Amino acid sequence: MTDITIIGSGNMARGIGTRAVAAGRSLQVLDREPAKAQALATELGAGVTSGAIEGANLGSIVVLALPFDAAKEVVTSLAAALDGTTVIDITNPVDFATFDSLVVAPGSSAAEEIAALAPAANVVKAFNTTFAGTLIEGAVEGLPLDVFVASDSDEAKAAVVGFVTDAGLRPIDVGPLRRARELEGFQFVLMTLQANPAFDTFNWNTGLKILA
Repeated sequence: MTDITIIGSGNMARGIGTRAVAAGRSLQVLDREPAKAQALATELGAGVTSGAIEGANLGSIVVLALPFDAAKEVVTSLAAALDGTTVIDITNPVDFATFDSLVVAPGSSAAEEIAALAPAANVVKAFNTTFAGTLIEGAVEGLPLDVFVASDSDEAKAAVVGFVTDAGLRPIDVGPLRRARELEGFQFVLMTLQANPAFDTFNWNTGLKILA
């Protein structure tokens, strides 16, 4: 079985895929448009496989490198195939029409909504506070990226923590899946800073870091 399946072929898929290759994990890239998946797989290097989402044999960790609405559609269609699988939700449910709010209800999160669509999967919130460009290097200003990890499954959380560590990043266990509410809210604030011209050195190139 493949170690990691990334669903999606955009910038976050490229960033996380780069970290998966650095971690020495076997990697599969899937997309509704197989040609896009193949192009990214070729870019990531020899041994990375690709294909269509429908009918694919999924890896032990599945990364939803998709926008929130698309992630919900994919999880709905793959719900049975995701039974018992560790699923990483990286989404940030921002209202991109206004860039002034989240689209999930108060007291909920994108991760919890995705978990409800595939109740037999083990959903983990991770990588939503890392930007795509910084994942290529895995660091900002020489400091490894922090990856905040939340899940109700200790086994799934341990699998993701192991992947993050092997990828040269710093995992931080923040607790149960409901902590995704705070992670998504904080990342929304960070995203608005990137888009604010008052901060002319912020260009989606920052890293959220806890120092001690």
